[in-house]
Formats: sequence, C-alpha cells, structure tokens
Amino acid sequence: MKIYSSAQLSAMTRLFSAAVFREMAKKGRSGLFCRLLEQSGLHMCAGSRGTVGDTFDSAFEILKVEGHRDEYIYRAAISQKVLMGTHSLRTASMLNEFRTGSSKADVVILNGTATVYEIKSERDSLARLANQVENYKRVFARVNVIASEVHIEGVLEKVPEDVGVVCLSKRYQISTVREAVDCPERICPITVFESLRMAESIEILMSMGVTVPEVPNTQRHAALRELFATLEPVALHVEMVRTLKRTRDLAPLGDFIDRLPKSLQAAALSVSVRRSDHLKLINAIETPLHAAMNWS
Repeated sequence: MKIYSSAQLSAMTRLFSAAVFREMAKKGRSGLFCRLLEQSGLHMCAGSRGTVGDTFDSAFEILKVEGHRDEYIYRAAISQKVLMGTHSLRTASMLNEFRTGSSKADVVILNGTATVYEIKSERDSLARLANQVENYKRVFARVNVIASEVHIEGVLEKVPEDVGVVCLSKRYQISTVREAVDCPERICPITVFESLRMAESIEILMSMGVTVPEVPNTQRHAALRELFATLEPVALHVEMVRTLKRTRDLAPLGDFIDRLPKSLQAAALSVSVRRSDHLKLINAIETPLHAAMNWS
C-alpha cells in the first residue's frame, strides 16, 4: 500500500470541505480544488480519462483506510449506511452540527425518533465524550457513539449503559456493539428550545395546543422559553421530530444526490447550496481532470 505524508492526507481531507463544495457550486470550478489536488499528489496518478468526480472517489478510498479516517469518512458512512441504507430521504432526515447545550451534535438521524451519533475518529480524543453525551441526552431520545475499533474499549468505559456504541470497522462496515436505549422522557424542554430556530419553536408550541403570546421581539425569546419549560418531555420529543423532519427535509435533494459520486453525497447532505447552482456543481464534477487542472 502506498504511504502518504500527513500533508498529503490533510490536502485530501480538505478536498471534501464546504469551501471546495461551495466554490464548485457557485463558479462551476474551484481553484482551491486544483491547489489541494497538487498538494495531495493525486494528480500524478490520475488516469488520462479521469474526471473530477473520479478524483474525489480516489481520495475517499485512500481516506477510508483505518488510520487515515477523519470525521467526514464517518459522516459518509452514517449517511450511506443508515440514512440512505436503513432508511431513505423520503422517510428520514439528517442534521449536521446541531447545537445541543454546550456541544454540537455531529450527526442526528430523524425517523420515528431522534438518534444522535457522536463521531470519535482515530484522530479524536475521548476527553470531552462524557460531557457531550450528557448534553445529547437532554435533547435526543437515542444517543450513539460511533468509533473505530481502536476506540471501542475506551468508549465503553466512558459512557453509561443507556448510550449505544457503534463501530466503523477496518472494512468500512458499521456494526452495533451495544444498542442505544430509546428514552425521550429524560430530555430537557429548555435545552430543546435553545437548540431550535425561533419559527420551529413556535410551530411546536402551536402543534401542542399552546397559545403563543403576542409580545415585542425583545421579549419573545424569554416568553417562548417559559412556555417550553412547562412542556411534557415525551410529547415534546414527538413534536420536535415531526417539525424538524419537515423544516430540515432532505427529500428534495434526492435527484441531485443520485447524480453525485458516492464520495460526495455526505457533503451534499450537509453543505447548503442553492438549487439553481446544482447543475453547475454536477458539470464541474463531470469535468475531465486534465481540463480541471487549469481552474483558477
């Protein structure tokens, strides 16, 4: 197996960044992609008929190897094998970097319930894990930690038994080491409120039959927070899932996702680009690599 330097692996990781994805969507090309390609050395081994999309796939295959894997590889595994494998974009939705107390949830899958996945890649420390898990329990019914084989023992030691532990194997397969307990009754309504957009909070209150008072904008946050404090956790969790599945719906992205290489689908699910820019992005990805090397 070819050995890559840390600088080359870092450049490959950055190929999947929001900056590259958005630049391709906005301009139909990406000078940053070009620079990262040279830094990674991938342009030296690309086939003469290869496309930009083929290059993303090649980088992904290298980054999938245990020891090279970063957070994006884990996100891709969850989106491919859980969101679009076990579920579908029509029946489930996914949230990325969802603010939860003093933490940000890496990935949340919404189907009949809300399941959070905290990613612990080979590059991550477990130092903050116990605190992150406690924050997630205040918003989500099911809490999982997904980690590589080298971290599993440490994760089992650090998290309580109601937290699920999931392994991303050397072969890029997801297996359940311990099932998460579904426990919506433990959520904290005020923490849920602080995680939501204002419009989502109002929609949830109205759907639960709570009258939303007419108050000046400066007083609205405090008034809504007070109302959320009175809500019953299990009923709130049901409405939160229902509302977020609608407001963060990914189903309209289905056709767009289908036209992208598998390696870029996780980026498309987490990086927001205008619908009018989808075709520019697809054309950029289908560009022959020799032509893309002239992008600036």
